[in-house]
Amino acid sequence: MSDLAGIIEHTLLKPDCSLEEVRRICAEAIQYEFAGVCIPPFFVRDAKRILGEDNRVRLATVVGFPMGYTAIAAKSEEIKRALDEGADEIDAVLNIAAVKSGNWNHVRHDLDGIARATYIRGRVSKLILECGLLTEDEIRQAAAIAQEVGIHYLKTGTGFHGYPATADMVRLLKSLAGKTMKVKASGGIRTRAAAEALVKAGADRLGTSASLAIIGKA
Repeated sequence: MSDLAGIIEHTLLKPDCSLEEVRRICAEAIQYEFAGVCIPPFFVRDAKRILGEDNRVRLATVVGFPMGYTAIAAKSEEIKRALDEGADEIDAVLNIAAVKSGNWNHVRHDLDGIARATYIRGRVSKLILECGLLTEDEIRQAAAIAQEVGIHYLKTGTGFHGYPATADMVRLLKSLAGKTMKVKASGGIRTRAAAEALVKAGADRLGTSASLAIIGKA
């Protein structure tokens, strides 16, 4: 797997990150031809300017991050603003509290709002499921709704709640993705061996802050 860079989203989401660090990861993404960068909404406008309009590096940001229980209207506004400022892809967190409460009607409206807000602008939506906090049945139900409403990717987790991406998580999501969705693994991916194991399990994208170490450039 010599071309891991081509599926990696070079990620910077720590709460104390700076514009200088965003500049650095954008420059590294261009230099090493990563698939994209994933950065906080606060820096989307800056990152878009740094990457430029014609660069192939995709610009992703997060919505409802990292807890997911933001109001539907708030998520929609977050998405609108991020897209207006230049984001190509939206990684939005599932409302886990609604799932745990059995409020699947709310979950459906939430995911439909995420899908619609990105689809009408021709952008990509990723649903962060936080697999480590969900039962398999809950994952299956959420994935089924995601497929129905038109979400583009299922993502293993935020990386913020102590549940690193595993091959088992990826295999489950891949089995649920069907022909319309892809799978992104994120959280705790620190080595090339770990990255390759996740790709072998079916991951189409990898989100990691250890990108340079994984491709041997650290």
